[in-house]
Amino acid sequence: MNGDDAEAVIYASRLAADYRLAFASDIVLDIVCYRRHGHNESDEPVFTQPVMYKAIASHETPHTLYAKKVVQTGAMSDAEVQSLWNAFQDRLEEDYKAAQSYKVNKADWLDGDWKGLTAPGTKPEEAWPETGVDEAVLKKIGEAITTSPDDFNLNSKIARQLKAKAAMFSSGEGFDWATGEALGFGSLLLDGHRVRLSGEDCQRGTFSQRHATWTDQVNQSLYTPLNHVQDGQARIEIWNSFLSEYGVLGFEYGYSVRNPNTLVLWEAQFGDFANCAQVIIDQFIASGETKWLRMSGLVMLLPHGYEGQGPEHSSARLERYLQLCAEDNMFVCNITTPANYFHALRRQLKLDYRKPLILMEPKSLLRHKLAVSTLAEFGAGTRFQPVLPEVDALAADKSIRRVVLCSGKVYYDLLAERREKDIKDVAILRVEQLYPFPEAPLAAELKRYPEADIVWCQEETENGGAWHFVDRRIEKALEKAGHKAGRPRYVGRAAAASPATGLARIHAAEQADLVQTALGLKAGG
Repeated sequence: MNGDDAEAVIYASRLAADYRLAFASDIVLDIVCYRRHGHNESDEPVFTQPVMYKAIASHETPHTLYAKKVVQTGAMSDAEVQSLWNAFQDRLEEDYKAAQSYKVNKADWLDGDWKGLTAPGTKPEEAWPETGVDEAVLKKIGEAITTSPDDFNLNSKIARQLKAKAAMFSSGEGFDWATGEALGFGSLLLDGHRVRLSGEDCQRGTFSQRHATWTDQVNQSLYTPLNHVQDGQARIEIWNSFLSEYGVLGFEYGYSVRNPNTLVLWEAQFGDFANCAQVIIDQFIASGETKWLRMSGLVMLLPHGYEGQGPEHSSARLERYLQLCAEDNMFVCNITTPANYFHALRRQLKLDYRKPLILMEPKSLLRHKLAVSTLAEFGAGTRFQPVLPEVDALAADKSIRRVVLCSGKVYYDLLAERREKDIKDVAILRVEQLYPFPEAPLAAELKRYPEADIVWCQEETENGGAWHFVDRRIEKALEKAGHKAGRPRYVGRAAAASPATGLARIHAAEQADLVQTALGLKAGG
């Protein structure tokens, strides 16, 4: 349609809206129009487009054209048109003057669906709520996610997985990542919060770990067990999205802004793929609270970890998110236990404010025999732990010669090597939340080991991962603890332009080297 024809534009726009509402299908409007003043309203477009802008300068504006039309048809008089135009200009002038003295107030943040939440700001860790759930509720969720309807033709491999899950609830041991996640989702549903998850292949999970929606093997009907925990519960929506990280993440961010009491999650097929949505991350997720006065509780699930899968399937580029961290704008976590993941998810909606959560989601840990939790760790009275302490029986604290700090999957590589070599004088601490950095709880743990030197170990290259972000923050925690070690020492891959090698042999050698160096088993360690 012609952009100069206001009524045609309005008619077509209404038709498009009605069409989409009726048929749930996209429709494209091609409005032919022009810019009168160039791209920033103050430059000189004739420098590069002289012929076009001479034509535009002599062309009447849509306002003038439409004003003539309504006068010619007798719908309005010249005086009425001018009166409306003057009123509009006056309104613009009033708002412009008001903007000079505008100050943000609580109502700007917390009206409508946001009523009952508090304004953003620095919130101490002590204010984090307990997020544990009664055991009876957890077992009710467990029954739902391990039970298939009688008339549903379940895949035989999934049927075996359900038996394994049922055994977890029976014994109270061995809860894996996907089950911890299901308990987080299910408990929020029972609390009255809707859950929305989208991403490529997210119904089954990229690594076939989730299976949150089952497909009948005969008629391909779908069944989502978390929607059948109890009558009257809230619902979960899980959407396998198309291959557009930018479009889908942008939509989910908008959904989270509009629905603060819904847990909204977007999962990348691999964490690396989020770079295709970098504009949404930079312009909205990281800075929306400061720039747009809008909070968001969006969760980004980014599969991350060095498994020898090459440079496009290893690193979610943790360093990029940490570089964007300031003013308590978001949570950035690299979690190692299903229970801590469960609590991080529940914390998103149990806080009285909203912050995005950037989560380095594991890959090999999804089925790792050590990356499990007990039922009690999800239970009443428990909460998210930003720092996880040593778990093994070692030498006396004063006899510990080294403390290795780490985050994420590399912990289990370090733990396995230490146990295999029967090392008793090296402690390993896990920093589960990298931002806001948990200075106080880390200092409390470091204080236990007054004679130890301090190492930061990561899988990522030295110019990637968390090292450059945590270095001075660990130094502050050491100072707070009154520790003799002035600063931590880096152990990890060398700096590199590519985030990971593409050769499995080199990957394995690098991994073995950094683990042994961190534990002091190699010269230079």
